[in-house]
Amino acid sequence: MQTKLILLVEDNENDVLLMQRAFKKNHILNRVVVARDGVEALDYLFTTGFYEGKAAEPLPDLILLDLKLPKINGLEVLKRMRAEKRTKYIPVVVLTSSTEEQDIINSYDLGANGFVQKPMNFNEFVEAANRLGVYWLGVNRAVYPQ
Repeated sequence: MQTKLILLVEDNENDVLLMQRAFKKNHILNRVVVARDGVEALDYLFTTGFYEGKAAEPLPDLILLDLKLPKINGLEVLKRMRAEKRTKYIPVVVLTSSTEEQDIINSYDLGANGFVQKPMNFNEFVEAANRLGVYWLGVNRAVYPQ
């Protein structure tokens, strides 16, 4: 079975490291590609910019998407993804520090599959990573239209 790929779209280096450590602690050994802003995430997904002309990268099996990103925010990334057949059905879990109800509503309106507030400490990060990994990479069945 092929290892599933996670695209982590996160500009905060501490949160990137915490999530990677939490995955490791939970024995989630999937490949994780990190995009540090919205432009980089879209470039990866649509093989443009930095990724243009490179060997085709596989589409992620799960995207963990922060909302407050430089260049292009997470909601705009989600909107552009859902507008394209190739990326429309990739599971996206918004993983953000926002507690704003409007961010939750907007995320679901644009097609997010889940909304998780970032945990405040490492043990909570570990538990959140475990739950995300078990469900989205183990239980959930995704569709990949051509």
